[in-house]
Amino acid sequence: MSKKVSVLIGSLRRGSFARQIANNVIEMFPADYEVEIVEIGHLPLYNFDYDDPEVTDVELPAEYTEFRETIKASDGVLFVTPENNRVVPACLKNAVDIGSKPNSDVAWKNKVAGIISHSVGRMGGYSSQKTLRLALSYFDMVLPGQPEVFLGQSPTLLDENGKINNESTVEFLQKYVDNVVALLEKN
Repeated sequence: MSKKVSVLIGSLRRGSFARQIANNVIEMFPADYEVEIVEIGHLPLYNFDYDDPEVTDVELPAEYTEFRETIKASDGVLFVTPENNRVVPACLKNAVDIGSKPNSDVAWKNKVAGIISHSVGRMGGYSSQKTLRLALSYFDMVLPGQPEVFLGQSPTLLDENGKINNESTVEFLQKYVDNVVALLEKN
């Protein structure tokens, strides 16, 4: 049975390393999987007034509803993110917050999730991934244990066409995708 995976990228820049990595990883999923990038740059900043039934003069943005329904219709989510100032980028945290409401219908609840973090430095987005894992743990999301994916010095991993340029990284990412797929098949 085909599965649907939404890919969220923690960088809004069109040519970002995160987007290039995501495009490589999307191709690693089984052919019968529907794996698509869900854009998050257009989402208004989260404001609880949108979801507070007591606040009647503020309308829920259509972008929130569309985003939430897209995530709820997905079997899993793959986050591909850089690190900004030792934490997850604001655009990605905003998307996580939007999907976390309303409390009675959380879009993330019990979804399978994978996280690939990267940085131009050697740490590979370690802090970003850890803060994202902390946020996602609240929703009972199912994440693979080991190995975690921290891609350090990410610009050196990509060729001029945005393709991963070394076989060991391709193999490592493929094993990670295989772990995510196994969780999707199990859940």
